Amino acid sequence: MDRLQAMKVFIRVAESGSFSRAADMLSIPRASATIVIQQLEAHLKVRLLQRTTRRLSLTTSGAAYYERCVRILADIDDAESAIDMTSQSPRGKLRIDMPTLLGRLIVMPALFEFMAQYPDIELMVGFGDRPVDLIQEGVDCAIRIGVLQDSTLVARRLGDYQAVTVASPAYLARNGVPLTLADLDKHVAVNYFWGRHGRLMEMTFVVDGHSTSMKIPGALAVNDTDAYMAGCLRGAGIIQAPLCTAAEYLQSGELVELLKQWKPMSMPISVVYPQHRHLSPTLRVFVDWVAELFENHPLLQQSAQKRAAANKKPHVRSIAVAETAGS
Repeated sequence: MDRLQAMKVFIRVAESGSFSRAADMLSIPRASATIVIQQLEAHLKVRLLQRTTRRLSLTTSGAAYYERCVRILADIDDAESAIDMTSQSPRGKLRIDMPTLLGRLIVMPALFEFMAQYPDIELMVGFGDRPVDLIQEGVDCAIRIGVLQDSTLVARRLGDYQAVTVASPAYLARNGVPLTLADLDKHVAVNYFWGRHGRLMEMTFVVDGHSTSMKIPGALAVNDTDAYMAGCLRGAGIIQAPLCTAAEYLQSGELVELLKQWKPMSMPISVVYPQHRHLSPTLRVFVDWVAELFENHPLLQQSAQKRAAANKKPHVRSIAVAETAGS
């Protein structure tokens, strides 16, 4: 038995909770993963995994052994990385996940420069708005928008996501221009829904430094960012669009920004990876590259400049807004 390989298989099985998923991540047959764990348990003379018909879980001994395996393999990676950094460029596979919008507008146009700089790195890039489970799905790192809920992830701040409330001139000609948040009761939205359960995204507005949420009805709901923008441009309703996407339409007059004094709360953009995973040279160069990309990208710089200019303006709050926020 190759004990180092057995440790790698054990870690993957423990993290994914599945022999099949672990085997897929390691590109080995499922039967091989099962046999390796059986041999490892026989060698250690202890049960590492508790098997039921529905799930796998670590035993007390398995949890202790898992922590040691992670440290041992990280030390080995450290030793190999020290040699790699002096002898060759980073190499290997890297699986990444990111929101479709950020991938399309910011990452993909520049990604081929990264590939040219690091030709020995093989990338697998996933796009979608559903937060993936990095460990169970074998993803090395992800770009995420919003406050992170998972304490097992290491996060590096990339920038800020700022949205704006917008509508088309055609929609406003038919329905009028809302001047306060209370006026939104008379309007409709193109709604965005999350995941398989169809939960609608609420609109948010900052009122006196606090974020308030509102549900605005509408006849159209989508789960694709391009369709979301297209519905607004065709006059189907009001949306809250990313400033980096809406900027060109605001400049051309195809969209009009609404309720400027009550902008949506900005959210952090971060690149994340599991804290117990070793930050390999391959992952490190990508994290450093994407951080520099976001820091210098004109679309995000424009968002930051607009937000800073808005913050300098005097804050005005109407009685109608106060009633809406307190309801």
